[in-house]
Amino acid sequence: MEDTTARDGLREEPPAGGVVVVFGGRSEIGVELATRLAAGATVVLAARRADQLDDEVAAVTAAGARAVHTVEFDADDLASHPKVVASIVADHGRIGTAVVAFGILGDQARAEGDAAHAAAIVHTDFTAQVSLLTVLAATMRGWGRGDLVVFSSVAGARVRRANYVYGSAKAGLDGFARGLTDALHGSGVRLLLVRPGFVIGRMTEGMSPAPLSSTPAQVAEAAAKALAGRRTEIWVPRALGALVVVLRLMPRAVWRRLPR
Repeated sequence: MEDTTARDGLREEPPAGGVVVVFGGRSEIGVELATRLAAGATVVLAARRADQLDDEVAAVTAAGARAVHTVEFDADDLASHPKVVASIVADHGRIGTAVVAFGILGDQARAEGDAAHAAAIVHTDFTAQVSLLTVLAATMRGWGRGDLVVFSSVAGARVRRANYVYGSAKAGLDGFARGLTDALHGSGVRLLLVRPGFVIGRMTEGMSPAPLSSTPAQVAEAAAKALAGRRTEIWVPRALGALVVVLRLMPRAVWRRLPR
């Protein structure tokens, strides 16, 4: 591990741009994005069972990170969020880019009869994200700089009967992220809201891909380009944005019968 302690006992700041932190450090999209931001950077992967992230650490290291660290992080433990963020800053330096990449799909059929499961989906996909984003935004405001990356979903654009629990959580997150973007205007802190369609990966394994599907690598590539271009919102793929405009106009009687 590289020694980043200055001679006067104070931690040296990382290279311009700051530390890259992925909250949800085993997320396929999160790790793919980390590999695209890794060159010359210190990267922190925060996740449960942080001692079992060898493959993810290897991928980010191979992408050119100057150092890769892992941190134990339980997204559902809201009280821990300020402590985790403060610990990362104390140990590794200011966060330049925070990627919020955790989430669960859940089981819609189970959620319709199991209130605890429905609440767990919303807790992870909305409440926990609001908590962490609030902590990160407040911290970065104090520095006057930083980038936040948030992953919404086409499922939140117009909530469907087939996955309304997950979709409603994403709809809430989407609205929160847009409001936070406006609140951060002029602060030096920027939020990038990424709205993918169906993503072919571990979370959707066994499901038939929907139209305009993408892979974690494609979502990450689009997000990396949007960060470089200082965008604030993107659809992945881009054509999805136009499709959503049409879908929002569909009569409800037709909409409720659509599959996921």
